[in-house]
Amino acid sequence: MSAIFVTATGTDIGKTFVTAGLIRHLRGEGKTVAALKPLVSGFDPANAVVSDPAHLLAALGRPANLDEIARIAPWRFRAPLSPVMAAKKEGSSVNFNAVVDFCRRAVDAHRGTLFIEGIGGVMVPLGEGRTVLDLIEALALPVVLVAGSYLGTLSHTLSALDVLKRRGLQIVAVVVSETPESPVPLAETAASIAPFALPAGVVAIPRLESAIAEHPAFAKIAALL
Repeated sequence: MSAIFVTATGTDIGKTFVTAGLIRHLRGEGKTVAALKPLVSGFDPANAVVSDPAHLLAALGRPANLDEIARIAPWRFRAPLSPVMAAKKEGSSVNFNAVVDFCRRAVDAHRGTLFIEGIGGVMVPLGEGRTVLDLIEALALPVVLVAGSYLGTLSHTLSALDVLKRRGLQIVAVVVSETPESPVPLAETAASIAPFALPAGVVAIPRLESAIAEHPAFAKIAALL
């Protein structure tokens, strides 16, 4: 049994793209895989099929209906904001301990590889003075950190690596997911990050529109897990 927490240096970096690709790759190898996206914001029930949980369910070969989405993403908010802000707009809040318990039960119950995808970047506030980083620490899971290749990503990525290492968390891989239309070369970005990520491996992956599970980068990432 293994469980991996997928986090990122910020929002809209490519966590779901990477997680879905890894799910497809492992399933193609005949492995047992599951995924959770405990918290999601910007969720529109009328357009749920394009949500992050729906993409994960599609990769798992499960129907992306509202019942299935609720099973892997219990905390869903309409506003495209941090959980603490989005929940407040709905007159609610995020119970940090409940999120931890939900994830722990899934880790204990699953046999195979379980991906737990965070929300936004590693320091996004969840509420009660807690962040995604606190959630990862509470679960004590190894981490895949997803970064972009945009101008400015080096500082953001090194900052994220620093806070993860300060909490004593195991970083198994840094995945540099290509930022569309970025003027910064993908390979050079990954090479610049690599010395700061050790002993974690650094893998660069282009944003492909099709056959993402077949890209050799996913095999490289899977080998690091």
